Amino acid sequence: MQADKVEIWWMRMDAVAFDDWQRLEALLDDDDHQRLARFNHVQGRQTYVAAHALARALLSSWQRRPPEDWRFVIDGRGKPEVVVPAGAPRLRLNLSHTNGLVAAALCLDHDVGIDVEDLGRKADCLALGKRFFAPSECALLQAVPPQRLTETFLSLWTLKEAYVKAIGKGLAQALDRFAFTLEPPAITFAQAMDDDAAHWLFHQERVGDDHVLALALHHPHPQQVAMSWRAVTPADLAVT
Repeated sequence: MQADKVEIWWMRMDAVAFDDWQRLEALLDDDDHQRLARFNHVQGRQTYVAAHALARALLSSWQRRPPEDWRFVIDGRGKPEVVVPAGAPRLRLNLSHTNGLVAAALCLDHDVGIDVEDLGRKADCLALGKRFFAPSECALLQAVPPQRLTETFLSLWTLKEAYVKAIGKGLAQALDRFAFTLEPPAITFAQAMDDDAAHWLFHQERVGDDHVLALALHHPHPQQVAMSWRAVTPADLAVT
């Protein structure tokens, strides 16, 4: 394991065949199966199975142990943390899912967040931007051609979601207290926020034609971070 590495895996839901579901469920632990029993809809159940099987397989690719053996606790911020032996480096994991795609990011010690969105999502982008975004981001949405509005909105949204997931606050953090620019993604903060943009790495990827993925990683030297991106299939998870 590299101290300055972050690894990102994603899996398309349409890559999961009917015969794959039992094998993916076998990667989960008893707590996961108890949660599955509470799902009333097939789509929600399948998304949970795919996302958590992906995450457990990613963890096992770093430390050779059965995927179902990993355990998690909730930290003081309400964020799930991987249980590791006392004195061992922390394994920092974050998950995301959207219509048709699940993703996970893993690194050592550093705060990490990931978010994915379906570019076919229907939304009133200008109204949502006005409600949630910083003024500079709203101006960016106003300036783009109509055919790029949804993509631009979701590019900003995934970056903002990845950041608030990394800091462990989720949507409890006001989204207008920080702002992103795109190409390349970079963040600025309102004076009231105690954070330093120089200690953040942001990256965005298009996954096919229909999804966008954003990564946020807090690191003292972002330029030293090696990123690894991998599209996986259920067969990859079974042999990890």
